[in-house]
Amino acid sequence: GPHVHKDLLRQADLEQHTPKVTTFKTPEEFGRCLEKQVIGPTTEILTKSDFPLQAFKPKVQIPFQRLPGQCPRKIEIERRRRLYHSLDIAQLLSNEGIDSNELMPRHQDPDTMPTIEDKRDPIFPVYLPLKIFDNEEYDCRTPEEWILLGLEPGSHERKPVPGKALLPTDDLLGHEDPKSQKLIYKWTDVGVLDYDKETKLYLVHKTDENGLVRDEEGRPVVNGGVTAEG
Repeated sequence: GPHVHKDLLRQADLEQHTPKVTTFKTPEEFGRCLEKQVIGPTTEILTKSDFPLQAFKPKVQIPFQRLPGQCPRKIEIERRRRLYHSLDIAQLLSNEGIDSNELMPRHQDPDTMPTIEDKRDPIFPVYLPLKIFDNEEYDCRTPEEWILLGLEPGSHERKPVPGKALLPTDDLLGHEDPKSQKLIYKWTDVGVLDYDKETKLYLVHKTDENGLVRDEEGRPVVNGGVTAEG
């Protein structure tokens, strides 16, 4: 008869051709082996973060169903996210000639204040806090909505929300005397933990050098910093 190739597919079911289980032993550090096998570019977020992904998405007033030719909702969200990410509040204030370090009220020494007899314009120091000039009418989210951004779907732990706060570089002196002349205020990356309705103040935690919000023991700060022990 003609020369044909035998079908060897059914022979794989035989016992002598079945591989043993010991053939498929995986190394103990299998996860690290997979991390080293990075082939080509990827869209996966490789940087570790203590903030949920939805906390970085801007709020847009666009319907989910768009007409043909109009910008889709997801594209508009991504464009605004990249725009907001490129803006720096310290640089924006500096472009307007505003020194962020001079925005906080300080203790003034009456002896160093210039007077009219000095034939110089009297310099009025900053003595009003920033919260007096805060306008909440055009905020895209309420404080409660900002805090709820830390809740991920299916999770009971509320993660911090990323933000920037004008805080002193010296934490010890900043807690003892926030109006000290020796303090230097800078815009700092923080994680927003909680909000107080009565005082209208946010509880924030400075991020470390890796951009993480961790306590003294290196654990993530969740649920507003309230532990099981209270």
